[in-house]
Amino acid sequence: MANQEIARRRTFAIIAHPDAGKTSLTEKLLLFGGQIQVAGAVKSNKIRKTATSDWMDIEKQRGISVTTSVMEFDYHDYKINILDTPGHQDFAEDTYRTLTAVDSVIIVVDGAKGVETQTRKLMEVCRMRNTPVIIFVNKMDREAKDPFDLLDELEEELVINVRPLTWPIESGPRFKGVYNIYEQKLNLFQPSKQVVTKKVEVDIHTEDLDNHIGTPLAEKLRSELELIDGVYPEFNVDDYLKGELAPVFFGSALNNFGVQELLDCFVEIAPSPRPVQAEEREVQPEEPKFTGFVFKITANIDPNHRSCVAFCKVCSGKFTRNTPYLHVRHNKTMRFSSPTQFMAQRKTTVDEAWAGDIIGLPDNGTFKIGDTLTEGELLHFKGLPSFSPEMFKYIENADPMKTKQLNKGIDQLMDEGVAQLFVNQFNGRKIIGTVGQLQFEVIQYRLENEYNAKCRWEPLSLYKACWIESDDPAELEAFKKRKYQYMAKDRDGRDVFLADSGYVLQMAQMDFKHIKFHFTSEF
Repeated sequence: MANQEIARRRTFAIIAHPDAGKTSLTEKLLLFGGQIQVAGAVKSNKIRKTATSDWMDIEKQRGISVTTSVMEFDYHDYKINILDTPGHQDFAEDTYRTLTAVDSVIIVVDGAKGVETQTRKLMEVCRMRNTPVIIFVNKMDREAKDPFDLLDELEEELVINVRPLTWPIESGPRFKGVYNIYEQKLNLFQPSKQVVTKKVEVDIHTEDLDNHIGTPLAEKLRSELELIDGVYPEFNVDDYLKGELAPVFFGSALNNFGVQELLDCFVEIAPSPRPVQAEEREVQPEEPKFTGFVFKITANIDPNHRSCVAFCKVCSGKFTRNTPYLHVRHNKTMRFSSPTQFMAQRKTTVDEAWAGDIIGLPDNGTFKIGDTLTEGELLHFKGLPSFSPEMFKYIENADPMKTKQLNKGIDQLMDEGVAQLFVNQFNGRKIIGTVGQLQFEVIQYRLENEYNAKCRWEPLSLYKACWIESDDPAELEAFKKRKYQYMAKDRDGRDVFLADSGYVLQMAQMDFKHIKFHFTSEF
């Protein structure tokens, strides 16, 4: 029973550049999972202006994802957990952490633009963890690059072997559909957001194909399929599971075309929950005892209750409601009376969850990203760390009457991992460090709208924040005295050196040989 439950789990992240159409793909996947109820038709674009996964007001206003959303649904015999990640590079850190909690990834690529910088960086993280990857080339109903050129670009830019499992017949206004190589069926394109395209069983070596798409296109398709068989290796599931081969699908998510083929193949070939590496040992999903780790914390999913939720990936065994579990960092036992599973903002209480599932645990400040829960074993799961920020600003209270609200808001948003907080040891002022400018705007907006607190930013010119440590206490003390104006503490009380230029950092590294300078928070 336990092994059956675990085998039917599929947990994956969708990653893409913001313009690649990731939101449309997520919406249509949810539609096939029965999560968007529209009588017999796909009319979601006319009903809602925003994605199911974009539940924050700022996401709806800007049309971007600024936080990872967790959604789960049943499809045929499978239980699917989607983690829809922010596409914008300013929120890359949230996406990096999300990739620690998934067993596979779907990368969305724009058919006209090809591989973009953000996609390249995220692929590096997938490669680091040998995460299996499927590629969906979107927007084929618009003018796109030649599919063979796209495949070459994917191999070169993402450094992975590819194998098309569907093949497009033209693109843009001439787009006729795709041939499903995996199922050997023809899917004809009907440019309508309200109809799910029907498949046609067709033998491509007969006139039947010519009748559907015309003789010139039929001949072209036959020769291209022959070329694919000659150039690309047979699709091998084992190579895909090792992260060495990426199957490629073509379609138009907005027009609901090619998505069902992607989903049908995905549930069949994607891995069920995989072993997770802890510092102490490798944890197998089939183990009877529950283990899990917190990979994300979200504040104010329900604005009426100002509550925080810690998202926990179940790594092994079975999680049961109201059962005592050990919080390893605090070394204390906790019970959870209302664990939840999510459809973006909507949530339902669950009594049990199996390896591969994502559950939301109510959090009143007890959790940090990376925390481990077990049935008693002392385990520490390896997470992706916080990276050294690239932009810094002082945060000041713009309304002295709302100091308490501001402090609570900053604490909860920093717990979420939205940005990093440092306290300057010289003047006691709070400094927020981010990867990009957009994060400052999101923090300001959320403080005002979720916590009723106003802040203002003051510019601060810094080059890098680096964590420092040394086996020589005297040298460390001498360094802290000399650099007193540039020393800060992070939220865990660790020493952080705020270098104001690359030259200053280089000189410090040369002058203090016994001090280690770290550019990530895990060392």
